Amino acid sequence: MPVTEIAVGSDRMSAYVSGPAGRGPWPGVVVVHDALGMTTDLRNQADWLADHGYLAVAPDLYHRGGRRRCLIPTMRAMAAGTGRSFEDLDAARSWLCGRGDCSGRVGVIGFCMGGGYALMLASTGEYRASSVNYGMIDDAESVLATACPVVASFGGKDRSLRSAPETLERALAANGVEHDVKVYPEAGHGFLNDHAPGETPIWAVVAGRFANTGYHEPSAIDARQRIIGFFDQHLA
Repeated sequence: MPVTEIAVGSDRMSAYVSGPAGRGPWPGVVVVHDALGMTTDLRNQADWLADHGYLAVAPDLYHRGGRRRCLIPTMRAMAAGTGRSFEDLDAARSWLCGRGDCSGRVGVIGFCMGGGYALMLASTGEYRASSVNYGMIDDAESVLATACPVVASFGGKDRSLRSAPETLERALAANGVEHDVKVYPEAGHGFLNDHAPGETPIWAVVAGRFANTGYHEPSAIDARQRIIGFFDQHLA
């Protein structure tokens, strides 16, 4: 059942689900998309996690009206730390934990905007590990005071997040949070996301030029190995 619907109050949210072969139970991961929403790349991220022994659910945070109507409210909710998107993500986590093939040990992974969500969710007490990929939040030291372990990856050529790795590292260290923060010098923003050209709107292409956006396979391979190793340590 790769595509399902999850109840969020009176709404129905679509989500992509991918799991390992066999009966489990498996640790779970909530996969939070970037600004482009439910893309082929997002499904591939869930499949990659499933290939490594994780039950992954990737909810569509734009399910109430599509990317055009929901992008800005979803980004504002992430920055505020509250809103419908957090209700959606909590519903996805609860749905995952309620499955008989889920062990109940759940992590979160996010990309760009989703990386910001992964940081916000790290301190809710609901997740055992958080993977943050080129995402950042305001007041990180305060927000992450009670965070779960965090593994974070950034591109050295990403001009949009120049100070983010150092700021995040400092915030996590100040709070005594177990962490692994790494910058990939040859990569830019979005280096883990291999978006199909037809799924990338013109505004994303233009914005991506400033942030040197683009998939960088050598960096992506290393980052995935670190993420799986970190999840294995804290979720498996």
